[in-house]
Amino acid sequence: MSGLAPPYAIIAKPAGPQCNLACRYCFYLEKVRLNPRPAPRRMPPPVLESFIRQYIRAQDFPEVSFAWQGGEPTLLGVDFFAQVVALQARYAQGKKISNSLQTNGVLLDDRWGEFLARHDFLVGLSLDGPPHMHDVFRRDPRGGPTFERVMRGLGFLNKHGVSFNLLTVLSQANLAHPLELYDFLRQAGQGHMQFIPLVERLPEGPARERGLDWSPPPGEEAGPPGRVSPWSARPDQLAEFYIQVFDHWVRRDVGRMFVQFFEVALGNWLGRGSGLCQFAATCGHAGVLEANGDLYSCDHYVYPRYRLGNILQTPLARMMVSPTQRAFGLAKRDTLPRACGECPVAFACGGGCPKHRFVPSPGEEAGQSYLCPAYRRVFAHLDPYCRAMAQLWRSGREVAGIMDLVRRADAQPLGPDDPCPCGGDKI
Repeated sequence: MSGLAPPYAIIAKPAGPQCNLACRYCFYLEKVRLNPRPAPRRMPPPVLESFIRQYIRAQDFPEVSFAWQGGEPTLLGVDFFAQVVALQARYAQGKKISNSLQTNGVLLDDRWGEFLARHDFLVGLSLDGPPHMHDVFRRDPRGGPTFERVMRGLGFLNKHGVSFNLLTVLSQANLAHPLELYDFLRQAGQGHMQFIPLVERLPEGPARERGLDWSPPPGEEAGPPGRVSPWSARPDQLAEFYIQVFDHWVRRDVGRMFVQFFEVALGNWLGRGSGLCQFAATCGHAGVLEANGDLYSCDHYVYPRYRLGNILQTPLARMMVSPTQRAFGLAKRDTLPRACGECPVAFACGGGCPKHRFVPSPGEEAGQSYLCPAYRRVFAHLDPYCRAMAQLWRSGREVAGIMDLVRRADAQPLGPDDPCPCGGDKI
């Protein structure tokens, strides 16, 4: 199948939806109720080997990146991932193999630390802030707090020199404290943080009858749209959060702290396109593989309608370039409301994730993103800074030079007709 597929990624869920935590906002634990067949608690050897072999073969690049998520993948133990590494070596075909592992960190210990370091895994560690933020929603099945156990796991990563990013869900537990959260993550991490706004809707109609915890994405099934959960991010809160954190970061930490949202925004101002699917014009390049070998269009669309097939029956690459998957990806662009075409920051937000397009748009069938008011305000605020950083980059200078420019502008504000200190056009 080599050469058939364009660049794509697969998020593998080798433990399916099983998890050792019971986070109140988790959108994935309910997936077990959507499959009429019992889901395996670990990816069977034939599925694992077929996935690794097919995925490597289909990638026409010198490096192939695997992403392992859950549920909680560390429930499978170190030996499972030792088998993963062995299979990757068997089928590598001279390509460099890299791995990332997303975890809640609770089970990490010395053995995990040694293994992850030896095989150069990049870890995504879920941490929602200090205890009074993190423990609001990230609880264990008995309702107990998890912060101390997560920080213990983080300690093992540091002890063994494992690289990790911090993944933080933005919810009612932490949105009101942007700088406290940022400074905590800055001290706890290794310089990389990813913010994930929580937007989940309570089930109504058919979704409630099926016993689901959350409303499916728009278009998945008929019925009234569910209300946004009370712990989800509100657009006004999210905008204020990003603006406060950005204003802090752009004066102190550019080039030292890598905040995914700001890095992706700068990429759009540089004309490189978005490295994050929700802000890209189209999507569909990141499928999800369940433990039984079923492939779905997207992590947020693991519903029967979006099942592409099973890798034991249909080649992985063929499913990822199928008309069904192509239509799924193009729909992100083709179903945008007309208002998005007139929006000055549409190039930066791409309409957001289709999962969030449930706000009625007058006179149109397509919905608008629930987070649209936040994106409009945030990207408008970022615009002069991102233009200045883009100009610095194009002129061969360090983007971190924006910090000095901003501090100088703070000391002596520029007028509307003053030239930008970066050497570009007017600010």
